[in-house]
Amino acid sequence: MRIGSVSHSLLMLIAGGTASLILAAGSARAAPRAQADLVEFEKMTWVEVKSALAAGKTTALIYTGGVEERGPQDANGGHNLMAHATVEAIARELGNAIFLPVLPYTPNDAESIPGTIGITNELLAAMLERITEQAILNGFRNVILMGDHAGGQPQVYEEVAKKLDARDGARVFYCDQVYRAANDAFDQYLAQHGYPLSLHGGIPDTSEMMYLDKDNTWVRRDLVSSAVGDPVVDGKAQFGPHSPQNGILGDARRSTAELGKRAFDMKVDFAVRQIRSLLPTS
Repeated sequence: MRIGSVSHSLLMLIAGGTASLILAAGSARAAPRAQADLVEFEKMTWVEVKSALAAGKTTALIYTGGVEERGPQDANGGHNLMAHATVEAIARELGNAIFLPVLPYTPNDAESIPGTIGITNELLAAMLERITEQAILNGFRNVILMGDHAGGQPQVYEEVAKKLDARDGARVFYCDQVYRAANDAFDQYLAQHGYPLSLHGGIPDTSEMMYLDKDNTWVRRDLVSSAVGDPVVDGKAQFGPHSPQNGILGDARRSTAELGKRAFDMKVDFAVRQIRSLLPTS
């Protein structure tokens, strides 16, 4: 009788505890995310967007990536990987912004090496204009245009921003510091520390991708040690009869995730400072 009672009590205790754990786990899963954590438009519901706008997140960030070959070691969509991570970090740092889905195509032309899919300047301008107008109709009062790829910069972005700025009371700006200024600053850092400069697929690209490649799908790390292309001298690629033509303009062999973090942080810092200087203070 005593054994049966104890067994019954234990079973009730275990069952009750298990039920409590299940309820607690269910509650945790069902708990809504803090409003401050919601910065990615495509993963938000319309109710969450409306609430965020009312709470002051009235700045929309429009960031473009790109698809192009960038050497045997880096995936073609590297610009999109970097763009998404960068714009999310910028939105979180600003505190009053939400980023729209990254535009994966920018002005470029397919080459003899497969991997590049580009659009024209005219298409980019039309898409940026349309997306900006839609962002304003959604209730955003400020729109920031940015890009991770050189195609269309600065002309297309500047022209669209100027055309739409102050329309319907909304402000539209082009943030160029995240691209040219941040890249120049990182190149200066590389030069000061004895690293070779690159134009494409070299240390900056490969290092930043290594830093962001958390699931090891974007960089072929076993190929980084041999990732060298045409040399870059005085900012220009030097092509010769023995050019490797492998998509690398420069030398990526000394790429590291640590260098990539530095490059990434520079982009975010340059962008946040410029955007804060552009946005209305009231």
